Amino acid sequence: MSQAVFSWTWLALFVAISVVRKIHERRAGKRSSLKGTPIAEGALMALWGLAAGILPLVYLFTSWLDFADLPFEMPPALGFLGVGLFLIAIWLLHRSHDDLGKTWSPSVEPEAGERLVTDGVYRRIRHPMYAAHVWWGVAQALLLPNLLAGPLALVLMFVLIAMRVPREERALLETFGDDYRGYMEQTGRILPKLG
Repeated sequence: MSQAVFSWTWLALFVAISVVRKIHERRAGKRSSLKGTPIAEGALMALWGLAAGILPLVYLFTSWLDFADLPFEMPPALGFLGVGLFLIAIWLLHRSHDDLGKTWSPSVEPEAGERLVTDGVYRRIRHPMYAAHVWWGVAQALLLPNLLAGPLALVLMFVLIAMRVPREERALLETFGDDYRGYMEQTGRILPKLG
């Protein structure tokens, strides 16, 4: 199977995950604001958007990024693995949005009166949306054999998680106290807790 098939499959999956996100952003309504986000974090989110969407599209539709192509052909098995991981990312992003419902917001701080969501995919993972973005990044690296269009989004997502998740967890501890502390003991941050 040619690499081009996997690259164009990435495009179809990218459209699918973008639609899932847009549907849930619309359901959240006025809550889709990044107000209060530190400048460095906002800049990193913008860079991630560039690496996760714009650079792959430039890679697919132009030759501008050819200089960053991998010097070898990716085995088809990695392409199939990439498709599977992207499908998992789409499902996990949808599930985590759906489980949060109207309480989802791109800002870190919970609003007054919100309940702590610990069911659905949140039963095992505290931050399944970030997990979905990690799987998306891994999939993209396997589907697009270009250093800028492929793995860069994954690298930036790890940096964003390292920057944003501790701040988010502090806000959740302040809001939910011992309930959130107990929840942290039972769940994994990005992957399910073993044991």
